[in-house]
Amino acid sequence: MALASGARMLAAAALGAAVFTIAPASPMGAVLRPAEQAQAGVFVRPGTVNLRRERRQGPSNTAQCQQSLQISCYNPAQVQQAYSLPALYAKGVNGKGATIVIVDPYGSPTIGRDLSTFDSEESLPAAPSLRIIKPAGKVPSFNPNNSDIVGWATETTLDVEWAHVIAPGARILLVETPGAKSNGGVSMAQIVTAEKYVIGHHLGDVISQSFVATEQAVGSATIESLRGAYTEAYSDHVTVVTGSGDSGAAGYESNQSTYYTYPVTMWPASDPLVTAVGGTRLNLDGNGNRGSADTVWNDTYNKATNQLVNGNAGPGPLASGGGKSVVFGRPTYQNGVAGIVGDHRGVPDISMSAACSGAVNVYQSFGGQQAGWYALCGTSEAAPLFAGIVALADQMAGHPLGLINPAMYKMAAEHLPGLVRVTSGNNTVTFRQSGRSHTVHGYSAEPHYNLATGLGTINAAYFVPELARLA
Repeated sequence: MALASGARMLAAAALGAAVFTIAPASPMGAVLRPAEQAQAGVFVRPGTVNLRRERRQGPSNTAQCQQSLQISCYNPAQVQQAYSLPALYAKGVNGKGATIVIVDPYGSPTIGRDLSTFDSEESLPAAPSLRIIKPAGKVPSFNPNNSDIVGWATETTLDVEWAHVIAPGARILLVETPGAKSNGGVSMAQIVTAEKYVIGHHLGDVISQSFVATEQAVGSATIESLRGAYTEAYSDHVTVVTGSGDSGAAGYESNQSTYYTYPVTMWPASDPLVTAVGGTRLNLDGNGNRGSADTVWNDTYNKATNQLVNGNAGPGPLASGGGKSVVFGRPTYQNGVAGIVGDHRGVPDISMSAACSGAVNVYQSFGGQQAGWYALCGTSEAAPLFAGIVALADQMAGHPLGLINPAMYKMAAEHLPGLVRVTSGNNTVTFRQSGRSHTVHGYSAEPHYNLATGLGTINAAYFVPELARLA
């Protein structure tokens, strides 16, 4: 059984998804009573990654990407402006004193110098520290001939560089896990072990994860057996954020090659103790100003993007994950949106930039590919972006915030200006499988909570102080 990494490297890995019976609602969302034996092991793998390097020596600007790749791509200053971050930076709110924990199997052998190059080229200050630990055991030597390991290095680079973009004053702790020797497989149990170490030793304030699987593909008993890190994070006031998936309302079966043909939801995004981050599509000019309001990320029917990601005109599932959990009941903090989620945990909670037709620039130089600048996307982008936002709020509050979901739903109930509604788009996807075309009908954006973008997106100038106060 496998989970998939979320990085879309134009092209990149699809995320997995899940279904069972609902338990009654509880303050933090009840887990289904195990109806089956826990599986012996859940293994994480990034999907097949088809690399697309930008043609220029330095990062391409939006116009250059539109000309060479037929998509938009964005640099740090544009994304910072889009989320109104300069107003916070001017007040000294940059994540100082907070630590963002990035959890990635295998990691990247060049992440230190790649971050330095990224910072230099993009005029960013150096991070106060980038520390790497391996608490779950020895990590194998980097194998440039293993596409899975190269894929995890890509994931690591995206996570580290773009968490740093949002919170340039925060420390970064990269937690690498060993995997299964050199074959690219990674045990989810190892990730849990590593995260428990970080939490138990009080090494970080917010944990960013970029891997998910369908709930059905994992099973409720196995999910319950692997939740230990999230319950410990909740007890120790550590925030955990996870991307909601890159396959829209669909998701991979356990073989990681065929999709479920009905709506499914991803774990650990569906865990009520985790903040699930969905994806939006930004439409920015060269200065980071919006040409139109954000929409649900859905590139399923975008021919140019499918060509970059999948090597064909599509359609193919490329959209923000979202839906109703079949493993977890509705947590108390979602009682105000019970009319939408019913008795289920609804996903996502919030959304950030993730579209492949509006990707971000990343620099990487590890083996197995040419060194240079790449356009990346997916909810693996959205998760570290939002982890950076949490680090800013941690600084403002003067302490870690822990589970922030109750505060965000309270912000929505009070109609505070930090939350920005996303009102157009959907996460319906279409694909061909076994010689047939399948459409998995998802959910549409609405001027209230919805199962495509959650509570919407953010205006950080308002959202960060609101979150710091309420959480």
